[in-house]
Amino acid sequence: MGKITIALIGAGQRGVNYTGYALEHPDELQVVAVAEPNQQRSQKFKSLHGLSDEMCFESWEDLLARPKLADAVLICTQDNMHYEPTMKALEAGYHVLLEKPMSPDPLECIRMGERSEQYGRVFSICHVLRYTDFFGTIKTLLNEGAIGQLMSIQHNENVAYWHQAHSFVRGNWRKAAESSPMILAKSCHDLDIILWLAGADCTHVSSFGSLSHFKMENAPKGAPQRCLDGCPVSDTCPYYAPKVYLTDNIHWPTSAISDDLSLEARTKALQEGPYGKCVYHCDNDVVDHQVVNMEFANGVTAAFTMSAFTNDCSRTLKLMGTKGEIRAAMEKNEIEVIDFETGTTKQISLETPGGHIGHGGGDFGLIRDFVKLVQQGGQGNGLTSAAHSVQSHLMAFAAERSRLDRRVVNMREFTFDGA
Repeated sequence: MGKITIALIGAGQRGVNYTGYALEHPDELQVVAVAEPNQQRSQKFKSLHGLSDEMCFESWEDLLARPKLADAVLICTQDNMHYEPTMKALEAGYHVLLEKPMSPDPLECIRMGERSEQYGRVFSICHVLRYTDFFGTIKTLLNEGAIGQLMSIQHNENVAYWHQAHSFVRGNWRKAAESSPMILAKSCHDLDIILWLAGADCTHVSSFGSLSHFKMENAPKGAPQRCLDGCPVSDTCPYYAPKVYLTDNIHWPTSAISDDLSLEARTKALQEGPYGKCVYHCDNDVVDHQVVNMEFANGVTAAFTMSAFTNDCSRTLKLMGTKGEIRAAMEKNEIEVIDFETGTTKQISLETPGGHIGHGGGDFGLIRDFVKLVQQGGQGNGLTSAAHSVQSHLMAFAAERSRLDRRVVNMREFTFDGA
């Protein structure tokens, strides 16, 4: 099978970024249809990929009501809008690439995985970190025994104060009921990577965390509901919206607040939309810091920390083995391997892009893998199949239950009683 065709459901920033692969590799992938209710986004995407009017739909229901239009669909709707289009697409004969998280409901995650097996479709989840050179190199080092037997993992997701404010205080992921708990929405990537590196099933989970800072009682004296309504601390507040969104830099996160990025339109967005609200007067309820402890069937233990209160948006980790340790910083693309026996330290500097934009090259690596799987008719093994992803999602659900119930969760108990 040569070039494959794909239809996009949800032409937001993630969907647009992923399908950029088709523009750079037209011999491998072609986008043939889009479903997007926002007409400005739809028209922009139509022009970008040269689509006809007939191949632009207002909803996923309209697209999937038509006879099969493509080999696959890429589903990039909001978290709680994944289940129905995925189930319908699998039934209609499409291979599916689904943005993470799979669903805010554990039962839906399991059912989607079962449906893909029932119909024999490729069903991959956008756990892009597995496709980065950074984490791929670390996994290879572990497999080669570079630090002996792995014993412990420490992994930090440094969310960054400005990213927390944008996405999880003002943005679409600020309320768990409307999207999903933050440990799932932001960090199912990280739990998936920990599961992959640990190399065994997770058996027990405990977690603590809360929304501690971004709430009304911490608002500066006299702070208005909106930043543009005469904030008395505008010069010193790091979250003052015009400092973030009304500059000459119109890249993300500014690009997310309005489809029209003129200064006038962005100002109007701050006056009327959620991104202009004071971070202490929003309706957010997701945590701003959380820790998760995990035990795996092979004896490996892991500690994961997610915190808003960092300057950089980055991932850092330390892996401890019987013969050495690995220290690594994703955004710097640096990996350090320390050998206990020789006392030597090996520095590895990767040349591929680091940083959160494009997830260090993982976005396109994911698409490349999905294209290959579809070309092979689903006969190969991808890194982010539903079978892999369901467990890491259940780990996130178990962590949230532990946080709320303040108890250790046995994954077997959670899987069968909770799901």
